[in-house]
Amino acid sequence: CFAQVSAEEAAKIEGVSLVLGNNMKHRIVELVENLHNDEKRQYVFERNKLSEYEELPVETYEGHTRAFLKVQDGCDQFCSYCIIPYARGPVRSRDIGDVIKEAKSLAEHGFREVVLTGIHLTSYFDEKNGKGLAGLIEEIHGIEGIRRIRLGSLEPMFLATGFIEELKNLPKLCPHFHLSLQSGCGETLRRMNRKYTPDEYRNIVKLLRENIPGATITTDVMVGFPGETDKEFEESYAFCRDIGFLWMHVFKYSPRKGTPASRFRDQVDNKTKEERSRKMIELALQMKQENFERFIGKETDVLLEKPIDGSDGDMEGLTPHYIPVAVKTSGDKSGEIVNVRLTAIEGEYMRGEPI
Repeated sequence: CFAQVSAEEAAKIEGVSLVLGNNMKHRIVELVENLHNDEKRQYVFERNKLSEYEELPVETYEGHTRAFLKVQDGCDQFCSYCIIPYARGPVRSRDIGDVIKEAKSLAEHGFREVVLTGIHLTSYFDEKNGKGLAGLIEEIHGIEGIRRIRLGSLEPMFLATGFIEELKNLPKLCPHFHLSLQSGCGETLRRMNRKYTPDEYRNIVKLLRENIPGATITTDVMVGFPGETDKEFEESYAFCRDIGFLWMHVFKYSPRKGTPASRFRDQVDNKTKEERSRKMIELALQMKQENFERFIGKETDVLLEKPIDGSDGDMEGLTPHYIPVAVKTSGDKSGEIVNVRLTAIEGEYMRGEPI
């Protein structure tokens, strides 16, 4: 991304001979091999020329647990703090046939869960085949060997009622949704150029929970955005508390060169950012504990991923709801899905007793 938005600056770094922007990664070996001694070259195209999805097929496979399957690139939202629309270009989606081909290959190599990802995943639309994200999920749902489909980060304003109703009939879809929030204060969201209000976000969460009982929600929250007053922070804090997230990724605002927010007045000082971050992380931990408690006694399946270092035969894995679980096993069973009953909370994990 740095090379895409600051090609000249990147080229001036000592030792740099070749600068490649987005949509050129597939040619990196060829271009390096063709570079002559002391020669300097740049292959960086303007944003409006990044029109095709860059296909980077997977050729090696490591592990047999969860596979991240990228289906979309670019973003057209232009949030005031974000450099991604400039760095990654406009929205473009991967051909559904290529996605299905890779998903089948992943299943053949032993992966049981695929995580669909993209810079702006909810914008996925394969124009040639007329398929949106719901259609793509349905296609992957039919692949033998794939037991779970998990969605990466989602933009709430793209989750229409019809889309959610389509999802509820897909049992392989994990009932866990990461809905990017950034702030629970309407005025802060407006300055961020986010395209929804707190009430609209709340309604999306309500729809998900009504249509997919037990659904867990995770999110991203920013603190210390320019102009964020104590009152605005408290509004955001109260909103998050009310939603009851399974987890929040909390981060402090930092200016990104070339974005509108970097030029905003009323930048928040670091000490205030640190204090707000601390409070929001404490809330995140409290809500995680509360979510864990409501799962005690429930039966679920766990995709085992790896042994827990320093434990006596425990492996860690995830439930469909994105609950981290420790399970006692006989040997390494990475990639296996086991049925357990969640019996206790043990630090960052829940204890799963095999059934």
